[in-house]
Amino acid sequence: MDWEKISSEAKIELLQVTDLLSLEKWRISYLGRKSALALFLRQLKDLPLEEKKIQGPLSNKVRQSWEKMYQEKNDDLKNNQIVSDSWDHTVPVKSALNGHLHPLTLMAEKVVSVFEKMGFEIVEGPEVEDDYHNFEALNVPANHPARDMWDTFWIKSDEKEKNLLLRTHTSPDQIRYMETHQPPFRILVPGRAYRHEATDATHEMQFYQIEGLVVSEDITLANFKNIIEESVRHIFKKDFKIIFRPDYFPFVSPGVEVDISCFKCRGKGCRLCSNTGWIEVMGAGMVHEKVLTNVGYEKGRYQGFAFGLGLERYAMIQYGIDEIRLFESADLRFLKQF
Repeated sequence: MDWEKISSEAKIELLQVTDLLSLEKWRISYLGRKSALALFLRQLKDLPLEEKKIQGPLSNKVRQSWEKMYQEKNDDLKNNQIVSDSWDHTVPVKSALNGHLHPLTLMAEKVVSVFEKMGFEIVEGPEVEDDYHNFEALNVPANHPARDMWDTFWIKSDEKEKNLLLRTHTSPDQIRYMETHQPPFRILVPGRAYRHEATDATHEMQFYQIEGLVVSEDITLANFKNIIEESVRHIFKKDFKIIFRPDYFPFVSPGVEVDISCFKCRGKGCRLCSNTGWIEVMGAGMVHEKVLTNVGYEKGRYQGFAFGLGLERYAMIQYGIDEIRLFESADLRFLKQF
């Protein structure tokens, strides 16, 4: 019996088996009671002793080899069947949940884009500031009563780094920029600021502010008014009523507050606008002469204006949100709307 040839044929046929039914047919053909191997083993006792010594071990080795081949194929097919049965190709695939930008990020991108088109350069600065850049260089010396306007988070530090704080506004970056740049320039400083104050529908202890600064030899308050009105029109795509009211900030003179008509009550008065009909969106004014001289500019040569707009206030107006604390809530019911 040419076992080598038969084994080769058995292997070829086994490679073509793709299911358990075909495998069972293969087993019957090569290992069944009527297979050539079974018939040969039954006739083995009739062979001469010398040939029996040769054919006996050889045929037994062939049988063991085929049984091993059968078992491996059987295990392989059953494992594949389990995987196949566990995956129902007819079940509709669920759409993957796509992430999206936070409403404040969307608003920041829109505001920055509008001012970039007006020629503003985007500048960033540190959130952990020193007292000099956050207060003193901005004409707010120690013990100045205006410091009560910015309830400050002070940071404990070693002897080498005294008077560190979480910046109360993005205005310190005006100083940092002017210390290394000469006019004329237009810059925009987006970033987070911190104030230790009570929260309500329109105030948070941490918030985003976008600072603007324009300095040259011939800038006036009229230039500021025009830029703000144009920026509001392009950002909101609506004709909001805007008023400029006198206000006090130690680093500008004269100082103004910019208010937009309340989107919720449309000027009638409500909780959101404290029954005034207006929502404050920024503080601004002409840069104080002392601030310009503090950074080394020639006295009387340059002038400019600065403003700090509240990004959350802009987002509230854009999306009709009447509660500023929602932006920090991480409430998916709120965030999924954007």
